Amino acid sequence: MKALPIDAVLPALRQALAERHEAVLEAPPGAGKTTRVPLALLDEPWLAGQSILMLEPRRLAARAAAERLASELGEKVGETVGYRIRLESKVGPRTRIEVVTEGILVRRLQDDPALEGVGLVIFDEFHERSLDADLALALSLNGRELLRDDPPLKILLMSATLEGERLSALLDDAPVVSSEGRMFAVAIRWGRNLQPGEFIEPSVVQTVLEALRDESGSLLVFLPGQAEIRRVHQQLQDSLGSATDVLLCPLHGELDLAAQRAAIDPAPAGQRKVVLATNIAETSLTIDGVRVVVDAGQARVPRFDPGSGMTRLDTQRISRASATQRAGRAGRLEPGVCYRLWSEAQHQQLAAYGTAEILQADLAGLALQLARWGVQPEQLHWLDQPPSAALAQARDLLQRLGAALDDGRLTAHGQAMAQVPAHPRIAHLLLRGHELGLGELACEVAALLGERDILRGGGADLHSRLALLSGQQKVQRGGQGGVQRVRQLARQYRGYLRGASAQAVSDPQHPRWLGCLLALAYPDRIAQQRRAGGAEYRLANGRAALFGEADALMKHPWLVVADLGSRQGQREERIYLATDFDPQLFEGVLADQVRVLDELEWDEREGVLRAERQRKVGELVLATEPLTGLDPDARSRALVQLIRRKGLELLPWTPALRQWQARVALLRALDLQRNAESPWPDLSDSALLATLENWLQPYLNNVSRLSHFASLDLSSILHNALPWPLPQQLEELAPSHITVPSGSSVKLDYSEVPPILAVRLQELFGLADTPRIAGGRQVLKLHLLSPARRPVQVTQDLANFWRSTYLEVKKDLKGRYPKHYWPDDPLVAEATARVKPRGT
Repeated sequence: MKALPIDAVLPALRQALAERHEAVLEAPPGAGKTTRVPLALLDEPWLAGQSILMLEPRRLAARAAAERLASELGEKVGETVGYRIRLESKVGPRTRIEVVTEGILVRRLQDDPALEGVGLVIFDEFHERSLDADLALALSLNGRELLRDDPPLKILLMSATLEGERLSALLDDAPVVSSEGRMFAVAIRWGRNLQPGEFIEPSVVQTVLEALRDESGSLLVFLPGQAEIRRVHQQLQDSLGSATDVLLCPLHGELDLAAQRAAIDPAPAGQRKVVLATNIAETSLTIDGVRVVVDAGQARVPRFDPGSGMTRLDTQRISRASATQRAGRAGRLEPGVCYRLWSEAQHQQLAAYGTAEILQADLAGLALQLARWGVQPEQLHWLDQPPSAALAQARDLLQRLGAALDDGRLTAHGQAMAQVPAHPRIAHLLLRGHELGLGELACEVAALLGERDILRGGGADLHSRLALLSGQQKVQRGGQGGVQRVRQLARQYRGYLRGASAQAVSDPQHPRWLGCLLALAYPDRIAQQRRAGGAEYRLANGRAALFGEADALMKHPWLVVADLGSRQGQREERIYLATDFDPQLFEGVLADQVRVLDELEWDEREGVLRAERQRKVGELVLATEPLTGLDPDARSRALVQLIRRKGLELLPWTPALRQWQARVALLRALDLQRNAESPWPDLSDSALLATLENWLQPYLNNVSRLSHFASLDLSSILHNALPWPLPQQLEELAPSHITVPSGSSVKLDYSEVPPILAVRLQELFGLADTPRIAGGRQVLKLHLLSPARRPVQVTQDLANFWRSTYLEVKKDLKGRYPKHYWPDDPLVAEATARVKPRGT
């Protein structure tokens, strides 16, 4: 057996698992952990003949890992080593190492929480932090804690780029075993600084051609998605022309098995391969002959938006950990080279690790599985807790699908959904479709929605995809594999539909049932056209979506949208897959989606309150009828909501009333500054808006038009909020006017704090200190005015003004206003509101 770097740490790993029930293994790319570790542990005494489950994040990696392990034993897959992945399994009665994808383990745990007969679960490439891996680990730990005493279930987490200390803490300070050795050295060649939004294909093609010229061996090129793979593939074909020594091999999860094997297998003699791959090739996959990696540095990542209930595909920069993984592909078999299409400076700015899927994914499936397990998220051990917003969105969806009760417990329908290996929306479609006698169609629709689109560029109508499945429409070149996968998945779904159907519909062949089934899965994406023949639709969730280009579906006023999203460079939600919808279904099988609401709405254009009964599906209005004999309380509540939406400026405020509000606020604030309870109520705008029902609603009975608000006696309404004796105290502590030494009664301005006293300077002669209000607690801000009532000084320290500034001000003002009274000593002078005091 060929020596691998991981061999050096296998004794330490054996010892760690002999002494503890959990361990963490760190090993760089190319160390051989996937190939060696399961075989090295197979005969350990603590395993005692039990089996090993090894989780891989992708189907392709799981199949390839099982084949490599079996070849190490000189056996075929299905003997000692087998695998289970979606749509395929190869295991036998002697299988002791089973390589599975993570979703397979979650379902197995639900059926057997103790994992009887399993002695070790290996989470390979755990750094990828898929949602299923996090859930499988949480359930494994919980099931072991509750049900496995002897023999214990051991757990091993391993990866090339792992946060070892953090994972060790999650596993009760489990030992961390580290392998230092890479198989072969990889030279890094840096590119230039990439600009945001720059197309990567020209740089990729140029670098591939350069590498083909300068380096030997096959190339592995990392691209973000299938669209980029197709474009680079075409451009390389054009550049290479008739050259026959280079094979271009796409590699992604939607290819059929033969195409995937062609990418992984060694190139024929005298030829070299250029494998154009997504991040499916990043881990647990050795592609024979590759010694050069070209890394575009991007990945396409799904992100769930709880606000819209939709998942979008975002193209983003990879992490440094992911870049290390990718570069390691070049050093598996011999010294290699990695071309990174970004600069070394940009590399330092990358995130250390990628974001865990649990923090940005649709959590509907997780919420369903947790409810089936019978726990709340906080009862389990997570590396990252599921976000509360996305989890709340998921629970709401389960309730709308009839899967869960208000307290979170699953209904019988929810229990059945949880046993179907599909997203809860798809599981609901399958089960309800079967009940309606539409099981065959439901399985085909569910399979189409569960796989990549099998008809690209053929319009958005799902009917055309069904025609491909039935053979009524010819499959495009290269699309046969996708059609076969959909047919295989449909057959698998048929196996989950047990019992006789209800045959509830009399015309199961009618084309309208396709829209019905989609509406069962996506009740929030039923869509109504905004204008006849237009491209824009309004969804039941209140959002808008449109066709990016003319489509035959635009002739239909109602649709159900199966696939939509805003992608890079797009502002609006685009419709990618949909079908027409018959709203008459709301009178029959979809009647439970209709709500009848009595609505009071303000007509913005007419400025009147309208009352009507609405039949609604989500935010879409099916029909309306006027409501008569409206309940006065309901009317006033509607008006309160209008004011809350538009703001208090809708009410007839006067400057005097705003000053009164500010006076109350000042006295309240002075009390609160002393940490004392204040008798003064909170009459701020925010508090008034929050308590409209208490102080305003009783006065709204006669308001039905916008103009009626002007008739409200807002001053009396608000003054009633001050109980006796506060009105009297308000005049004493925060008076509207204050008498100055000249005898004038001058209005105070409470729009600022401190309040402003704007008064002519000569009216304050003889006053030694700045006036105060509120029993001396609040000093006023003086705006000292010239005889022309223009500010000449702002101060809160009148004594200092007389002492240090008055003479300068006097000199200036006496020159401009010589007829006025300018005494040398203002403290002994007589205050006057006239040009000069009487008798001078």
